[in-house]
Amino acid sequence: MSGPRLFLTFDDGPDPVWTPRVLDALAEIGAQATFFVIVPRAREHAEVVDRAVAEGHAIGFHCVEHEAHGQLSAEEGDREAREGAGWLRERFADGFVPLWRPPFGSAAPWQEEVAAAHGLAMKRWSADTGDWRGPSAEEMLDCVRPGLRDGAVVLMHDTNAEQTVRLLPMLAGVAGGFLRF
Repeated sequence: MSGPRLFLTFDDGPDPVWTPRVLDALAEIGAQATFFVIVPRAREHAEVVDRAVAEGHAIGFHCVEHEAHGQLSAEEGDREAREGAGWLRERFADGFVPLWRPPFGSAAPWQEEVAAAHGLAMKRWSADTGDWRGPSAEEMLDCVRPGLRDGAVVLMHDTNAEQTVRLLPMLAGVAGGFLRF
C-alpha cells in the first residue's frame, strides 16, 4: 500500500451506541486507534472501553470535565489529571497510554508541567475531520486530505458518529497503513 501511515484518534467517548460501531468499522479496515475518553463516560460504559482494549486499541485521557484548559487553574488541571488519568491508568492498565488530549485542543500555561507531574504527555492532532459539525464523510475526507502526511494524527469523535463510521473505509483507501500510540 502506498500513502501515508496515519494515527486514528477519537475524542469524547465512549458512547454505548457509536463506539461499538466505530470499533466494528476499525476491525473491518484492520486499523487500531487511540480513544481519548471522558472519564465519567468511561466509568459508565467501562465494558465498551474493555472491548476497545481487548481489540488492541489504546486508551488516552481526554478529561473529567469537558472544559477548555484556558478556563481552568493549574490546581483544577492537576485535579483533572490526578483523578482522571489516575483512574484510567488503574482501570485500563493494559490499554492505557500516558497521553492527554485537552478538550477543544485548548492550551494553558500550566499544561506541560501538570502533565509531566502525572507522567503524561500532551497530544494534539494534525488533521481535524470536523466531524462534530455534522459534515458528510466525503466532506470530511476532502477537509483532511491536505493534512494526510506520514504520521498525521487524525481527529475524530466516537459520539453521534454515523458519518465518521462511513469515513473510516475512505481513509483506509488513501492511507498506506495505520499507526497506534
